[in-house]
Amino acid sequence: MRMFKAIYHQEHFYYIHVDKRSNYLHRQVLQFASQYPNVRVTSWRMATIWGGASLLSTYLQSMKELLEMKDWPWDFFINLSAADYPIRTNDQLVAFLSRYRNMNFLKSHGRDNARSTTCDSMGQHGCQMNLASLWNFHACSLSKLWGGCCCFSPQSFFHTVLENSPHCDTMVDNNLRITNWNRKLGCKCQYKNIVDWCGCSPNDFKPSDFHRFQQTARPTFFARKFEAVVNQEVISQLDYYLYGNYPSGTPGLRSYWENVYDEPDGIHTISDVALTLYHSFSRLGLKKAETSFHMDGDNSCRYYPMGHPVSVHLYFLADHFQGFLIKHHTTNLAASKLETLETWVIPKKVFKIASPPSDFGRLQFLEVGTDWDAKERIFRNFGGLISPTDEPVGMQKWAKGPNVTVTVIWVDPVNVIAATYDILIESSAEFTHYKPPLNLPLRPGVWTLKILHHWVPVAETKFLVSPLTFLNKQAIRQEEATKLHGGPPKNSYMEQSFQGLNPVLNI
Repeated sequence: MRMFKAIYHQEHFYYIHVDKRSNYLHRQVLQFASQYPNVRVTSWRMATIWGGASLLSTYLQSMKELLEMKDWPWDFFINLSAADYPIRTNDQLVAFLSRYRNMNFLKSHGRDNARSTTCDSMGQHGCQMNLASLWNFHACSLSKLWGGCCCFSPQSFFHTVLENSPHCDTMVDNNLRITNWNRKLGCKCQYKNIVDWCGCSPNDFKPSDFHRFQQTARPTFFARKFEAVVNQEVISQLDYYLYGNYPSGTPGLRSYWENVYDEPDGIHTISDVALTLYHSFSRLGLKKAETSFHMDGDNSCRYYPMGHPVSVHLYFLADHFQGFLIKHHTTNLAASKLETLETWVIPKKVFKIASPPSDFGRLQFLEVGTDWDAKERIFRNFGGLISPTDEPVGMQKWAKGPNVTVTVIWVDPVNVIAATYDILIESSAEFTHYKPPLNLPLRPGVWTLKILHHWVPVAETKFLVSPLTFLNKQAIRQEEATKLHGGPPKNSYMEQSFQGLNPVLNI
């Protein structure tokens, strides 16, 4: 919605496709699109894959339908994703494109842009092929030309069609966009030029990148990528840069809510550990309500949970994850009626510096989770919902300093040392992460991750491996629970035993 608000103009047209797997978003888009005469949503949906044929099919089907909409006299087709954001105003965009009607803005990439490759080796004689970015500005005339050529990925299709058409001389080698590539954090492509079709994806923009929107050597109007779960501050900076400050007192500018479960989508859309913990959070909320407000002889705050949760949202404030909001049904035992309540769950801070503190000062933070994103340096599993069958990653954040070697120790809930290893921390290192090859299943309970320097404790953190009450979305059976919650075979997480370290660690 924030991106739509930034690009909306009553004289432009907006045709929205929502991925087939994003049902909650689709329902929300249908609701707000009905309020605008120049906004429509595709009646069909595809499960689009980055750089794949399904994404090209989505573009082509959209173009076909847009050309059939005679009541929409559009001039340019601009493809945007939810990770894009404007860096110039609508007026600036219109003024620029008005000077270049019927031109097509596409960015070519490769080892040598001036040298083209024919499709002879692909069995299509005479078809000139070009590898390029999939983010483009197409004139209406080009949109009528697809088909009859040799390439089937969105990164090459439109460029190839254009270069093998009578409109070849309308191509401008500039897609009018900035893409945030950070090769040190992202993957390294085989090509020297920056591309988005070799298995890489760009990094998110941060406030420190803002100067790049103002200092460009070529015309640019959009940038990517942006994610509110990673950094929303830079989006607020762009809004101010483009349209001025929000009115004083505007609420929620630093807040972001993201739905991760909605009842109409069904419980098959979430994992067993998520379903288990969402139920647990709901019960904890009811218990809290009962103990906080219940008085002797008063049954007004006695509840019984009913069914699965209704919805679950993540909440972020100032670019930091704050917790879960779970909406759930319950029976009010006093009134004997069904009610809907919300439970707010906040994760505890479990990172702790050793006491007394050591003289080792480089470690700043320590965390365990799953779905570690090395590009953005965050765990995508917000809240750290970990099951016995997951493979957790230990992450450390460092201050700059001399090269050092530290020891990392994983301890399970019954004080079995699951793993230990050394990490060399180079002077310039900011983050390190490692996923030890532990034998599964992990024993449920509270685990501890310790950092030692010269075998002196530096810090530790704790994380929960949750037992499951659901398996394959069904209530877990006793024999399944016994097998899944009993720890690894022979009580050994690795081939080597580390129990000789217990006296050293006082555990």
